[in-house]
Amino acid sequence: MTPPNGLPCYRLLTGPDDASFCHRVSEALALGYQLYGSPAATFNGERVIVAQALIWPAAEAAVPKP
Repeated sequence: MTPPNGLPCYRLLTGPDDASFCHRVSEALALGYQLYGSPAATFNGERVIVAQALIWPAAEAAVPKP
């Protein structure tokens, strides 16, 4: 099974740490993506910017284990 709507198996969502970002991650999870690793955060001088990697479950088997 592949991701819907031609979406890639791996996605990195980034943006300001706000409700909109949380909704984007939640929408990806609702589609069937899984969190991949821990979130990252940085400060750009004005606001906190966050990133979260997501992976399609079928693609996880193809990812080499460290």
